[in-house]
Amino acid sequence: MPLEAPPVSGPVPLSADEATTLAAAFKALGDPVRLRLVSLIAAHEGGEACVCDLTGAFEVTGPTISHHLKVLRTAGLIAGERRGTWIYYRVVPDVIRHLADVLIPTSTPLASCCTPDESDNPE
Repeated sequence: MPLEAPPVSGPVPLSADEATTLAAAFKALGDPVRLRLVSLIAAHEGGEACVCDLTGAFEVTGPTISHHLKVLRTAGLIAGERRGTWIYYRVVPDVIRHLADVLIPTSTPLASCCTPDESDNPE
């Protein structure tokens, strides 16, 4: 299921369901070819790239690139639009932003529920 960016409400701890959904997106980015594809697409003029612009950048076959693009589309990280015989891809900024936001420390951290233990005392 593709990831949809939730409304912006600031960094908050993830629920178990949110963590599962986000983990799928991070897993899609966990492959070096897919991570590089997202980077190449985002770096192209206008934030979109034709599949023909992407295939020459890798030492893998066209069908392998197509597979990686499908994984990224399924995860909701990129979107594609057919124009004639070519497909143009662009990153989905809200989804990428949401992934980044999860990694930024919150300005209002959660209070610890742990009590200091004597072994934690540096004396």
